[in-house]
Amino acid sequence: MRLLVLFTALLISTQITAQTKNLHDFNASTIHGENFDFSTLKGKKVLIVNTASKCSLAPQFKKLQELYEEYDLEIIAFPSNDFGKREPEDNETIYEFCTNKYNITFQMMEKISVKGEDQHPVYKWLTSSDENGTLDANVTWNFQKFLIDEQGEIVDVVPPLKGPKCNRIIDWLSE
Repeated sequence: MRLLVLFTALLISTQITAQTKNLHDFNASTIHGENFDFSTLKGKKVLIVNTASKCSLAPQFKKLQELYEEYDLEIIAFPSNDFGKREPEDNETIYEFCTNKYNITFQMMEKISVKGEDQHPVYKWLTSSDENGTLDANVTWNFQKFLIDEQGEIVDVVPPLKGPKCNRIIDWLSE
């Protein structure tokens, strides 16, 4: 009987794990309206960040770009107006600002909601252990960073006030 209970528990936990998604299961629209298939990121470390060009943390764009140029990783930026209405502009204006002021060359996505009823599916996955199988993480403000490993699994979350070149991110990239 004990063996049957153990086997059933193992089977259920395997099914639950098998039901979770990873980043490579998603698609989203770029800031230019093109489809972006996250499966193209297999084998790469990925940093996903929600951004806002009118936020006091916007200078992090510069550090994100430096990180992108210095390390072997992909950065995916999702502009969002969810916090303090710091991203009121349209996609074209956001893109022009980021490329002109900060010379951004990493992937920028279309403006989305990162919380609430309209939360984008990628952010539902990032913030829910039921979806990602690892952790729950509310997005607390602009420039929250999610670290995703080469297999598309979420590894860690770095709060908005911690810069892109903080020890936690650099240590992760150096592993």
